[in-house]
Amino acid sequence: MTPEFRAEAVRLVETSGRSVAAIAEDLGIGKSTLTRWLTQHREADLLSGPHSDASKELARLRKENEILRQERDLLKKAAAFFARETTK
Repeated sequence: MTPEFRAEAVRLVETSGRSVAAIAEDLGIGKSTLTRWLTQHREADLLSGPHSDASKELARLRKENEILRQERDLLKKAAAFFARETTK
C-alpha cells in the first residue's frame, strides 16, 4: 500500500466517526493492519513535537522517555551478552 493510501485510511478513521472495522472492510484491508497504521500515525504525530499544548508535550516527552528506557535496557543486555561471549 502506498503512503498516500495509508494516510487517507488513517484520516478516514479519525474524521468519519465510523469504526476501524467498518473502514477496514470498505477498504479491503485487515482491521489489525489499519489499527497498526493508526497507532504508527499517532506515535509519529506525538513524537514530532515540541507541542504548544502542555498536555500533548508531556505525553510526547513521556513516550520519548519510554523509548529511551527500552533502548537503554536493550543496550545493557547486549553489553552483558557480549561480555559473557568474550570471556569464553
